[in-house]
Amino acid sequence: MSDTKLPKALTAPRTRALALCGVLVAALFGVAAFVPLPYTLTWPGVTADTLGSYQDKPVLTVTGAPVRTTDGELRMVTISATNPGDRTTFWRSLRAWFDQDEAVRPTETVYPQGDPAKAQEVTAQQMTESQDSATAAALSYLHLSPAQVKVKVDLGDIGGPSAGQMLALGIVDKLAGDGKGGDLTGGLTVAGTGTIDDQGVIGPVGGVPLKTQAAARDGATVFLLPKDECADAKVNLPDGLRLVPVGTLSESISALDALRGGGTVPTC
Repeated sequence: MSDTKLPKALTAPRTRALALCGVLVAALFGVAAFVPLPYTLTWPGVTADTLGSYQDKPVLTVTGAPVRTTDGELRMVTISATNPGDRTTFWRSLRAWFDQDEAVRPTETVYPQGDPAKAQEVTAQQMTESQDSATAAALSYLHLSPAQVKVKVDLGDIGGPSAGQMLALGIVDKLAGDGKGGDLTGGLTVAGTGTIDDQGVIGPVGGVPLKTQAAARDGATVFLLPKDECADAKVNLPDGLRLVPVGTLSESISALDALRGGGTVPTC
């Protein structure tokens, strides 16, 4: 048997306690790496041109009035998210925290209903209500009768209320353009987000920093957003994307008029 003795510093009670603590901490981090956390990862989702098609189907089909041929794009934007039942671990969340293309949010704020099927049902209902409000706001702005002009919206399985502003603008552009024979967009790719009610009031939606990433990725140079979300929109704002805050459908159309004509455009 060897008679080699360990240094006293390595056998002291304090050293042994620190070593034991180190082992416990390492074990806790190991467990944390695999234990699911109540968080959901989100990232820039798809965009869709409300003047064009989505999944090979026209987004807007208008009947009961002449429809214009349009130029430029009016893109609604989305956020993608992991499902409520997906495992989001500590290390995966930590990595997303430092990635500007991802965000970590409490699952209850993304899926208040908890159940994925229920969440899908709710967002589908929100989209239906958003389509109805967008149609009502656009036809009211144009002084057209909803009894005569019908609008069908097809965005596949995209849900939620945040496409309202861009759907309303798409309807106005298809029916009347800028009112002078031109397009609302002036040929630009314009993206945006915001709920809308029947009176044309545009409301906040959340997740704007990820939506600006999606907009810039798909070629937008202008981003229309609710006024109250300017501060959020400046976070990780992509180069070359111009923020234009608005509060109503009329303000949104006026801002696009100013863009085309070189006038004063609202800014964050």
